[in-house]
Amino acid sequence: MNHTENCKPKGIVKLFLSWRGVALTIVLAAISYYLLTMHLQHLAIALPYLILLACPLMHIFGHGRHNHGKESNKNE
Repeated sequence: MNHTENCKPKGIVKLFLSWRGVALTIVLAAISYYLLTMHLQHLAIALPYLILLACPLMHIFGHGRHNHGKESNKNE
């Protein structure tokens, strides 16, 4: 068994370790910096609404692992 085959990065990690991934990360960082520095006032205005939007989204997607409505104690 060749150990180096198991250690090779796969999927999205492989993308970020390539030159294209590094370039994409730098471009996204530059765009994020520009948007945060030049449009911080717009973000500050929208922040309360984004927090209120996050509440129902967290409720919908966050409760998927609680098994609501299913029997959790089958030994009883």
